[in-house]
Amino acid sequence: MISLLEIKTEKPVQVIDITRQVSDAAKESGVLEGLCLVYTLHTTTGIVINEAESGLVQDLTRRLSSLAPPGDGYLHDRIDDNAHAHLQAVLLGNCQTIPIEDGCLVMGTWQRVLFIELDGPRRRNVCLKVIPAHAE
Repeated sequence: MISLLEIKTEKPVQVIDITRQVSDAAKESGVLEGLCLVYTLHTTTGIVINEAESGLVQDLTRRLSSLAPPGDGYLHDRIDDNAHAHLQAVLLGNCQTIPIEDGCLVMGTWQRVLFIELDGPRRRNVCLKVIPAHAE
């Protein structure tokens, strides 16, 4: 079963920790062993697993902006002026897969599931799919 996590972003660039919601979806699925796929349905957002420490989050968004800065003469900007957000999203990726063991996400101490908005503010959807390792 697929569940949708609805996110309302408030800033042009925003990092939102969705670990609790992903963990809750994994637990509610009843799957004891398997995988949890976290997939953004948008081409100007990303999903990463990393620390949610505020300094690192600022470093991440600053580095993304330097790698694909707004207004750098992109051809796509002729359409809707957000090519930089698409390019930054390509660098991040649109999904993560997390193991589930004993009904819980298998993650390191500091690992968090982070949704990254690159063209906000907007209403966004993240698809969560829990896949059992075998029939339970």
